[in-house]
Amino acid sequence: MTAVAALVFVIPLAVQVREDARERALTEAGRRSAIVAGALAAQADEAGVRRAIEAAGSGPLTDTPVVLGLSNESATGRASDADLERTVGAGRPIVVDSDGGALRLEPVIVGENTAVIEVFVPDHALNDGVPAIWWTLALIALGLVAASVFVVDRLAAKTVGSARSLVRAAMAVGDGDLGVRIQPTGPRELAEAGYAFNRMADRLVTSRTNEREMVADLSHRLRTPLTVLRLDAEALDPDDTSVGDFSAAELDRRRTIRRIRQAIVTLEGEVDALITTTRRAVADRGAPPPEDGGCDASEVVRERMTFWSALAGDQNRPYRVIGAQTRIPVQVPRSELAAALDAVLGNVFRYTAQGTAFEIGVSRRDGWIAIRVDDAGTGIADPERALQRGASDRGSTGLGLDIAKRATLATGGSVSIARSSLGGASVVMLFGDAEAKPKQASRFGLVGRLAGEPGRPRWPRPRDHSE
Repeated sequence: MTAVAALVFVIPLAVQVREDARERALTEAGRRSAIVAGALAAQADEAGVRRAIEAAGSGPLTDTPVVLGLSNESATGRASDADLERTVGAGRPIVVDSDGGALRLEPVIVGENTAVIEVFVPDHALNDGVPAIWWTLALIALGLVAASVFVVDRLAAKTVGSARSLVRAAMAVGDGDLGVRIQPTGPRELAEAGYAFNRMADRLVTSRTNEREMVADLSHRLRTPLTVLRLDAEALDPDDTSVGDFSAAELDRRRTIRRIRQAIVTLEGEVDALITTTRRAVADRGAPPPEDGGCDASEVVRERMTFWSALAGDQNRPYRVIGAQTRIPVQVPRSELAAALDAVLGNVFRYTAQGTAFEIGVSRRDGWIAIRVDDAGTGIADPERALQRGASDRGSTGLGLDIAKRATLATGGSVSIARSSLGGASVVMLFGDAEAKPKQASRFGLVGRLAGEPGRPRWPRPRDHSE
């Protein structure tokens, strides 16, 4: 394409250069002819005409002018009789081709006769400087073609390289390597395709991470009913059948109790293995986007305490619920909030001794909604480590508090751990209030530590379900 463009540019220019050189030579011939024509028109004598011819002279472009058709002129010209007759008949200067060049013939009326002034222009004058210019134009055209070939080759190599990088990255993603990324280069379209590929890979990583996190979290939710089953199983009679004399019915009952306990242990092990395996496969620890919809925090608290109150009664755990009588909407799906609350309460039942008291508080203030769970246990020695996903110093999966943290982060909140007024741990889940602009968060009394206000009793009767 570049060669065609060069030819389209060079060929007309070369023709024009040749025409300009010919026109320049003929113009010089016309100038010399005009000198002699002036002498003839003035009816100069023979000596005057000769002086005019000598004044016109000869040069590199044309020969000396020759006057034809006068009786006093003996010079012989190159023009034929037909050319002379045509010139006289035309009454104006004409140019005719001749051997070795061109003739410029100009008619001049002298008295009753017509003379013709002939000026011969040789071929070298007609093409003066043309070959050098043509060679220059040819070199320029070749240079343009070579430069364009080089530029096109570099651009094509860059484009092909970008396309190959995109293909290799796509093949790598297809083989399961979701960490591969490319540097978008090349033409705009390929660069946009590279950016789109990187965004797609990021979305794939996020999607796979969210799926695995969801599997881990759903698996962890099984821990709540398993904890209840294990605690109930521990409350059953002993299952030892090696000491003492037992009836067949008693032996069967104790063996059944043993099988129940073994099945619970096995199930807990399988759930822990599923959580651990899923957590190790997660490449990115980013939280998944929150689901749409919300729920009433007070209603969720009351509902979950209906479940946990039975187990608290079996273990003689005094408890109370504060602030769950009024509606407190929170922009967290009901299932997520219930899972977060179960995870925190499950830790209370799992890691504190039977008979240990606990308290749940719900409050709404300054653009924040807080759910507080306090216990009278031994507390948490390293709160920062406890809030790290997968970290636990008690042999668990370490996902309980992380489930709560993920639920709060979806609304711009957080989870904090401190020493409670009961002497044990105090876990506060802070959610952003969608109906008010949150202020600077703090542990205040924002969580409604009504139990710490002067004049209020620390504990009601051990099992007070009215609160």
